[in-house]
Amino acid sequence: MGELSKIQTRQNVTQALEMLTRMTHRGACGCEENTGDGAGILCSIPRDFFAAVAPTLNLPSHGEYGVGMFYLPKDDTPAKTGCVAAVNAACAELGMEVLGWRDVPTDALGANLGDSAKATEPDVAQLFVKPLCAEDKEPLLDSDIDNTEVDFETKLYVLRRLAEVRVKEARGASPTDPMDDFFCNSLSSRTVVYKGQLKPAQLLAYFPDLQNDLFTAYLSLVHSRFSTNTFPSWARAQPMRMLGHNGEINTLKGNANWMKAREGLVDMTTALGISLETQRALGLTIEGGLSDSGAFDAVLELLVRGGKKSLAEAVMTMIPEAWQNNPDMDKDRRAFYEFHSAKMEPWDGPALVTFTDGTQVGATLDRNGLRPGRFYLTKSGRIIMASEVGVVDIDPSDILQKGRLRPGNILLVDFEKGTVVQDGDVKAVIAGKRPYAEWITNQVIELDEVVKAVAATGPTARPKINGVSADQGVVGALAPLRASGFTREAIDMILLPMVGTGDEPLGSMGNDTPLAVMSEIPKLTFEYFKQVRIPPKSRRCFLHCMEYSRKVLPTPCTLSNASYTRSETLTLSFFIVRCSRRSRTRPSTRLGKRS
Repeated sequence: MGELSKIQTRQNVTQALEMLTRMTHRGACGCEENTGDGAGILCSIPRDFFAAVAPTLNLPSHGEYGVGMFYLPKDDTPAKTGCVAAVNAACAELGMEVLGWRDVPTDALGANLGDSAKATEPDVAQLFVKPLCAEDKEPLLDSDIDNTEVDFETKLYVLRRLAEVRVKEARGASPTDPMDDFFCNSLSSRTVVYKGQLKPAQLLAYFPDLQNDLFTAYLSLVHSRFSTNTFPSWARAQPMRMLGHNGEINTLKGNANWMKAREGLVDMTTALGISLETQRALGLTIEGGLSDSGAFDAVLELLVRGGKKSLAEAVMTMIPEAWQNNPDMDKDRRAFYEFHSAKMEPWDGPALVTFTDGTQVGATLDRNGLRPGRFYLTKSGRIIMASEVGVVDIDPSDILQKGRLRPGNILLVDFEKGTVVQDGDVKAVIAGKRPYAEWITNQVIELDEVVKAVAATGPTARPKINGVSADQGVVGALAPLRASGFTREAIDMILLPMVGTGDEPLGSMGNDTPLAVMSEIPKLTFEYFKQVRIPPKSRRCFLHCMEYSRKVLPTPCTLSNASYTRSETLTLSFFIVRCSRRSRTRPSTRLGKRS
């Protein structure tokens, strides 16, 4: 819910809460009817309200102070005091003045909070900070870093992450472990987040702040959670710090692993205005315990604050539209997606993502459009977007435009300009910022070109197996395995899964491959023994994996009518087979055409 005029109104908040309540069916509750999976509201800072409820703090002008929304330990005064002290220390470390803390009133009884939610209910408190004046500043740990050009929102982002680290250190927790009783919902000079493990109808009753007529906003983003791949909790409730997410990120594990892999190579000291030591102290961007939405939100924040990308550009990087097989796409936009596909993999899955940094708000659908998104633009200058229609009552005569989000499209509202920017215009501006097409032409190396270049050097560059040249590229690398009898199916379905998981893969579709002793196709030696369940005590067959041996049989060899009277060893490629026979008889044993 947004006001294009950027004028704070009470109606914006009340209608957003009404919208949330009307979408109760899109959320979920637990085994208790009065314990929800999570609900909340992200809104622009209600400056008149804070000035009224915290007069002793002498709050500066709007935009010159930040508000942090914290969960703190409940019924544990020493732990709560320790968390507050650690956050205050982080503020001093980064040159921030703590204006004060405010205990946020809550009403669990009036909201009829369920037992499960009450069992983990935290204390809620707000932190008010501002940058120290130049004459009041003391020498900082990052005194060699010039952060005068870093905007206030970025400084608050660094403060939040450093405060989380300092609290964990003070409590003796691991930097990668989540804390159940401490969490920062938001820390910003533009927005604040009220949320909890609630049902939509409980949010207004639980937070008396939201009932105050002075609590106004020009932007409100609400969310009702349906927990799927994580358990409900107070911290996992949405909205997050920059987004609300309806859907799942199916590629989460790969996304998180790639982020972890590139963390040590990224230098954000200039963008964040901190030293390299402080950047390392911030820890991993995706900390433990986050849901898929929380991980997405953390990376989105990093791209905007540390990567200096615009909000829409960061979203386009993480959720690209389907561009590979679209010949009608603008070449500059296509070049943008192709360039960034080498820098970050898509966060893929059915998703409707709403996002905001306080100056803009937008929404986008995944490339397949597997979540609904409907919007209204009114003549009175209001934008309403939700997962379905009918969430608020709108006079039909006031509707200027209505529609739905399409796969990969972005709807963007710029409050600074008071306009709604269409999908094509947003992406044209972003794609035209840099010469992506030129960079791709000059810097991208195609694998086919490498293969052709190697082939052009002559036949000596081609690997040979038994005097025969093998294929190039990946196929050529697998030639020694094929020469030893491994099929492509065995490599893809057996060896690679064994390397990745350490377990033998199981199948349920049956196997119609002939037994090794009956097959006319050369087989690996161990395939002749894998059918044996429990061999007699007098006969033993051992199969041992070994490192690649240089004693490889140069040509396929047949061992038939062979008998063994003592323990002997055949050294083969990748395997050793030991066969011993202790009985006096010498039965004929056919091993096959190749060993």
